[in-house]
Amino acid sequence: MVLKNRPVPREPLLDAEIHSEGFRQQREARRSALVEDYVELIADLIEDGNEARQVDIAARLGVAQPTVAKMLTRLCADGLVSRKPYRGVFLTDAGRKVAEESRIRHQTVEAFLRSLGVSAETARIDAEGIEHHVSAETLEAFRKAMTAAR
Repeated sequence: MVLKNRPVPREPLLDAEIHSEGFRQQREARRSALVEDYVELIADLIEDGNEARQVDIAARLGVAQPTVAKMLTRLCADGLVSRKPYRGVFLTDAGRKVAEESRIRHQTVEAFLRSLGVSAETARIDAEGIEHHVSAETLEAFRKAMTAAR
């Protein structure tokens, strides 16, 4: 990394157990990101039109319907959604909780990026990735920084 055209000295390596914790957390975030994206989108579709259909999920995520069908099967098995023939997809209580937590993280990250001067469109797009990888501690720091800036 270069700061004002000067290299920043590298920090010494941490103990392997401590070092691996960050990588473990990132792997877990990657695994849960897709689930969170699906349940958050399903919640949005339900709130917007009272129904989340497989075809709408596929269109909004930019994936094929068979991909959505596989994920919905997984979400059903995980107890996050239920499906009713000819009626679409519905969130369970657990699914609603995951969707709400994901939405709050997304809104916090997006608001923080906007407070830094990032454009609305870029903040929305960037928040979509960051929301899954940010810790509760960092989210709280974002909230405090935004409150202090007011």
